[in-house]
Amino acid sequence: MTRRILVYPHSMEVGGSQLNAVELASAVQRLGHEVIVVSEPGPLVSHVKAAGLEHHELDLHRRRPSRTTVRLLRSMVESRGIDVVHGYEWPPGVEAYYTALRGSAADGRPVTAVCTIMSLVVAPFLPPSLTLVVGTREIQERTSPHYRRVHLIEPPVDVSANAPDHPVGEFREKYGLAPGPLDIVVVCRLVPELKLEGILTAIDTVGRLAADLDLRLIVVGDGTARAQVEEHAAAANAAAGRRVVVLTGELADPRPAYAAATVCLGMGGSALRSLAFAKPLIVQGEHGFFELLTPDTEPFFLDQGWYGLGAGRQEGPARFEAAVRKLYDDPGLRGKLGRHGRDLVVERFSLEGAARVQVDIYEQALTELPSARDALGTAQGVAAYKLRRRYQRLRGTHSRDDFNAVAKERG
Repeated sequence: MTRRILVYPHSMEVGGSQLNAVELASAVQRLGHEVIVVSEPGPLVSHVKAAGLEHHELDLHRRRPSRTTVRLLRSMVESRGIDVVHGYEWPPGVEAYYTALRGSAADGRPVTAVCTIMSLVVAPFLPPSLTLVVGTREIQERTSPHYRRVHLIEPPVDVSANAPDHPVGEFREKYGLAPGPLDIVVVCRLVPELKLEGILTAIDTVGRLAADLDLRLIVVGDGTARAQVEEHAAAANAAAGRRVVVLTGELADPRPAYAAATVCLGMGGSALRSLAFAKPLIVQGEHGFFELLTPDTEPFFLDQGWYGLGAGRQEGPARFEAAVRKLYDDPGLRGKLGRHGRDLVVERFSLEGAARVQVDIYEQALTELPSARDALGTAQGVAAYKLRRRYQRLRGTHSRDDFNAVAKERG
């Protein structure tokens, strides 16, 4: 049966959760369903349109969550006969929930809500009856006791569009990246939460190692921490006496960067995307965590997710250096690990397989509609959270990616 699905990413910046939202929406549409994307403006809107998906724009400066957005979503549900409202991350998830409570399709069919959380922590005020999708087995097990249904979809990768033979010539020419050095590529947002510690450690370590190793770190991305990243890159280049750290800024299509890499550094969806290009991978986490993906470490990442927590920031430089030196000295190992990673992502993380699982989740969610009994508790939880965030902003202690600041909460 053909379903009509409204997909609502939490932003249109280039990032893992929203890329997953767009790519999965496109794959679900290819399975024969009608998919509409509603979002604020941003760079990824062009990806939505290029995929042949219908797009409706939201006000970039709206409150989140808001009754105005819920009313807009309800009107789309009623006029377009929407079956499923699928929000990514907690604000769209909350709005999807309230939309499904009062909305109804044009022909009277039931409407349900689904929420995908790719952050490392699920917001505790999400409605218990809301169908959830998370990205790791560990998060699923930790969250399941509190919700009616928690499904697992590990971050999917389009293994046809992301493949080892992707052209790199224009990318190398544009950024002056002549072949030769061992190129370590990291593609990520330059933001304080999750990413910054590992990026700065990698930059500083590459600047130090460049005295006796021919290597280069290529950082692809942009964000609020860019000035700090630029400062460390300039210091590393000055210490090395040559350009060993290159910042490209954000790329709408980062595939040439992945394909040009000798080694990739990353976490989450970016880590998996790098594997599709048959690159050996150093997984980055927090508190000094760096770990090479091998057949021995693979079970940890399949359970925990493509991330980890170390014993402390002070151990980060040594762990990163050990992984780099191991790969630098052994081209045969690089090839072996690259092939292993490609096989893993094709077999377990393909976009087509994830789309089929997603459709099954939609069908099940239509038999388990969200309960109105959760409405008051959710509203109170959101209000308390907003009040706490306002207080933290006044004190200057808030984080931008609130439910990704996991190391701070657990450490």
